[in-house]
Amino acid sequence: MWLNISTAPFLLTGFPGLEAAHHWISIPFFAVYISVLLGNGTLLYLIKDDHSLHEPMYYFLAMLAGTDLMVTLTTMPTVMGVLWMNHREMSHGACFLQAYFIHSLSIVESGVLLAMAYDRFIAIRTPLRYNSILTNSRVMKVGLGVLLRGFLSLVPPIVPLYWFPYCRSHVLSHAFCLHQDVMKLACADITFNRVYPVILVALTFFLDALIILFSYILILKTVMGIASREERTKALNTCVSHISCVLVFYITVIGLTFIHRFGKHAPHVVHITMSYVYFLFPPFMNPVIYSIKTKQIQRSIIYQLSVHRRP
Repeated sequence: MWLNISTAPFLLTGFPGLEAAHHWISIPFFAVYISVLLGNGTLLYLIKDDHSLHEPMYYFLAMLAGTDLMVTLTTMPTVMGVLWMNHREMSHGACFLQAYFIHSLSIVESGVLLAMAYDRFIAIRTPLRYNSILTNSRVMKVGLGVLLRGFLSLVPPIVPLYWFPYCRSHVLSHAFCLHQDVMKLACADITFNRVYPVILVALTFFLDALIILFSYILILKTVMGIASREERTKALNTCVSHISCVLVFYITVIGLTFIHRFGKHAPHVVHITMSYVYFLFPPFMNPVIYSIKTKQIQRSIIYQLSVHRRP
């Protein structure tokens, strides 16, 4: 079929053993994808349209929503292609590019959550200097730094994939391309590609989580020093949405890590399901959390609905 197996396309995988049910499985997947697109798209529209939301906190929220949209649009075509039409073949270039965006955007999301923690830290620790510290230009610089960190840090492990020979099986374990999946199929020395991601995860996800934890310890210390109970509650309430998003993101990261490290004897479908949870649950939940927990977002939604209902 393919004269040179190194040039043969990669083969994506849906749910092994459940191929006959792929059409049924596609229904909840499609519903979640549409919900993610609508939820995050709505957040971006509200923040752009409502001038009362033109504040640093909501600019960072827009970055989070934009990142979630990009992650969804990166994985949706191949996942739905496999589930709907059993379209499994994927060229090397397209696969490597998808892997690059998937992993880069994961680091970007972690960075945005860190930036949002910094925003809450400044708002509660030094509220009088909040607007002078988090100016529009500084917010843009932080956002640019987060993007550059995510997209530049993934260049070193992805570029070698282009010149590796692939003489083993070309079957991937998911309906999208991941660096760790492709790397294992290479007939070459992949030591760098094994070591670099471990260091990268430690310097991004792990370090970000530690800084976020430390920032909230300082925030809690500040809040506990406020005399008024009502003011303490008000200050903490401004952090609830962000804390919820951080927990959703890092719990899925930890869950996926544990499954890959310690669940070697678990059914393969469990590994696949956890991967989908990692890529779909945070983008699905983030708009829900901010819509429920943030009064300004609620007011903006109600205003938009009332405007469109007028004759």
